[in-house]
Amino acid sequence: MITISLCMIVKNEEDTIGRCLESVQNIVDEINIIDTGSSDNTKEIASKYTDRIFDFEWVHDFSKARNFAFQQATKEFILWLDADDVFLEKDQRKLKLLKKELKASIDSVTMEYHLAADEYGNVTMKSVRNRLVKRSNQFKWIGAVHEYLEVSGDIFTGDIAVTHKSIRHDTDRNLMIYEKQLSEGKLFTPRDLFYFANELRDHQQYERAIEYYEKFLSTDKGWIEDNISACGRLADCYFAVADFKKQLESTLRSFQYDHPRPEFCCRLGFYFLSKQNFNAAIFWYKLATTIELPIDNMGFKNPSYSTWLPHLQLCVCYDRIGQYELAYKHNEEARIYRPSDTKILQNKKYLDSVLQKEVETHG
Repeated sequence: MITISLCMIVKNEEDTIGRCLESVQNIVDEINIIDTGSSDNTKEIASKYTDRIFDFEWVHDFSKARNFAFQQATKEFILWLDADDVFLEKDQRKLKLLKKELKASIDSVTMEYHLAADEYGNVTMKSVRNRLVKRSNQFKWIGAVHEYLEVSGDIFTGDIAVTHKSIRHDTDRNLMIYEKQLSEGKLFTPRDLFYFANELRDHQQYERAIEYYEKFLSTDKGWIEDNISACGRLADCYFAVADFKKQLESTLRSFQYDHPRPEFCCRLGFYFLSKQNFNAAIFWYKLATTIELPIDNMGFKNPSYSTWLPHLQLCVCYDRIGQYELAYKHNEEARIYRPSDTKILQNKKYLDSVLQKEVETHG
């Protein structure tokens, strides 16, 4: 059985840190809490779970804080979490089993990161992270903001998920760090350009976001998943500024990097649906339902684009061209994922009526 050190950096997390530590305290062998300047009861709550609490002066650099946290670990493997992350019960069981069975030769274990879910429990945004790493390899964090852990060697793809349950979020923090770096003349890496553009988009600074997405893509040095994501976010920005030609071009631009992804198939489906070109819309929505990304794909994914959403839109398209049985079929597919969705139930009621009338008419 391997041993595990949990390493976390925290600041003013009194609302969530207890929940996080409760979900993992009986699994890990050591808990290291690195506090970057809390003024609430974060450290007092953490002290109920560990006496390994360290202070670290915040220097506007997440990697430096995380690397300091990793330096405090003493066990074979390091697990990292944020204070608003938890392991659900099913994932706690899986983590306990992994701890018993993981080979010592493994350098890193990836886990899914579930960032959001709908009211029916369907995950609506997820990614994959290197979450458990061998301490002796001394892997380092890179990047002041939206930092990443650079790993190599024998990587095991786990079936465990970490679930993000945010209560609040400092929406200006990351943007302020980037703006400070920009004012100091820091040369942004392609990754910096991408995440800075994301922050600008999130703050509705669409024109500046467009500028930095374009700068990012023009480097031709971005990670393929970031390139594809940038195309979708560019399309959103162009939609926000009512440049619909550029919106379509940005969607199509994603195809130069890889095969069509479900999100972009749905984007094109919606484009043709809005033009009342229902057959073209059907083509793209049907394609969206057939594409599955590998489980170890580390880009952000929204499973909605390959599950209930295209099926619901196919219901609309088939209804518009009078193919009611197919409309009903796809509405039922959507209902599997969202069983009490008002729109889907209304569609069912309407299509039941239409199909019944057809039976009565044609015998």
